Amino acid sequence: MTTRARVTGMVLAAGEGRRMGMPKALVEGPDGTTWLTRTARGLAAGGCEGLVVVLGAAHERARASYAGPPASFVVAEEWASGMGASLRAGLQALAADAPDVDAALIMLVDLPDVGPEVVRRLVAYTAGVDDPGAVLARATFDGRPGHPVLIGRDRWAAMAATLSGDEGGRRYLREHEAVAVECGDLAAGQDHDTPRGTPGPA
Repeated sequence: MTTRARVTGMVLAAGEGRRMGMPKALVEGPDGTTWLTRTARGLAAGGCEGLVVVLGAAHERARASYAGPPASFVVAEEWASGMGASLRAGLQALAADAPDVDAALIMLVDLPDVGPEVVRRLVAYTAGVDDPGAVLARATFDGRPGHPVLIGRDRWAAMAATLSGDEGGRRYLREHEAVAVECGDLAAGQDHDTPRGTPGPA
């Protein structure tokens, strides 16, 4: 028997954006909307119930600039060590504060062309599984693994225990054979690390 899962969106936006020249949470698109706000809006529009935003570098400025849907903010104290610390902080906060959430949909802040349509496809995937708490899936773009990543609650602690450096959850996803949800028809899924042209809102 299947059941509708409650999926909470999580934005990883803690990095200092060294190659970008500023924290990516503060980068603005052509319309003046920050990538942080745009990413959070995309998660909400795509069907996520609740949002967690993980900040680190310039966290006070990032939070002050935020103009998205209601969200819980987490500061990853060890953000400088890499994405692993940010993801671990977010998962631990969500586990402690949201007992009714079935799965987390993890999104990086520097994917400006990944919009609500991709999020909606990942959230919809949970409708076809018997145990949303055990789900493990990720978006792929023409076969290339990317984000967002869908992680069921039963896996949060185990994944958090593997996180270190800038690798994030890549090793866990590979070893536990995350299901690929193809989204190449909806977006390119390329991250932006340098101050080149930034796509507008999806």
